[in-house]
Amino acid sequence: MAKVVTKIRIPQEPETVVESSLTVDEQIFEQVKLAVHCASEKKAEAIVVLKLVELTEFTDFFVICSGNSTRQVQAIADEVIDQLKKVKVRPLHTEGYQSGEWVLIDYGAFVVHIFVDQARKFYDLERLWRDAERVEI
Repeated sequence: MAKVVTKIRIPQEPETVVESSLTVDEQIFEQVKLAVHCASEKKAEAIVVLKLVELTEFTDFFVICSGNSTRQVQAIADEVIDQLKKVKVRPLHTEGYQSGEWVLIDYGAFVVHIFVDQARKFYDLERLWRDAERVEI
């Protein structure tokens, strides 16, 4: 696999730059970790990362989390989008932001799903993708 040289900014320490030589898969996983970190910083609950590489071709990872209100869901989405933009990663598509019940942020190689609790229980993505590997971050 080809090596890609990247610079990753750590959100809490904007002056810190980490230089490394990462494969494309490693680079994607770093972006997933950043999305999880951002969600956590905005107090997202029940954060789950599912690895879908073996199950589907449309994406490699789902990041699934919950907020306590539509405002919190939107704040989590804003933080994920803003911090990933700082490392030059922009979403291909975003859905559901206005209603704030379920915000889907599609980055191609990974998709971030942010739910209010009731919507998360209703759609139950963890059950639908129960064969996916859960990744600890």
